[in-house]
Amino acid sequence: MKKLRQGIPRILAAPKYASFAMAVLALGPSTTSSAGDAAAGQQVFATRCGVCHATEPGVKKFGPSLAGVFDRKSGTEAGYEYSSALKAASITWGEKTLDRYIENPPADVPGTKMPVTLPDNDARQNVIAYLKTLKP
Repeated sequence: MKKLRQGIPRILAAPKYASFAMAVLALGPSTTSSAGDAAAGQQVFATRCGVCHATEPGVKKFGPSLAGVFDRKSGTEAGYEYSSALKAASITWGEKTLDRYIENPPADVPGTKMPVTLPDNDARQNVIAYLKTLKP
């Protein structure tokens, strides 16, 4: 009987903890989430990235084409002369690696040619969502 009485407060407190857990889940993922908006990312890309990067396969500007960038190794897009630093980095581009790189390329890969940073997390997540839509 004593054990039963000790368990009652835990049972009564359970809804309180469940409510807390639900509130945490409702807040969503942390600020490093990659659930960006591709349409908004296309706008950011046009103003911040499109000057140097094409979205069509094989089109080279000051920077390489970003068509099919997901799952591509850094420094491997044919027809573009990468910095030795980016070639040696051997990064496979995905959500986390692009997030870190786009936030501050010179800090992520010292010696990279890319000087443009995108410190705003929401803008970065949107650009990454847009890059996901670009096929090779």
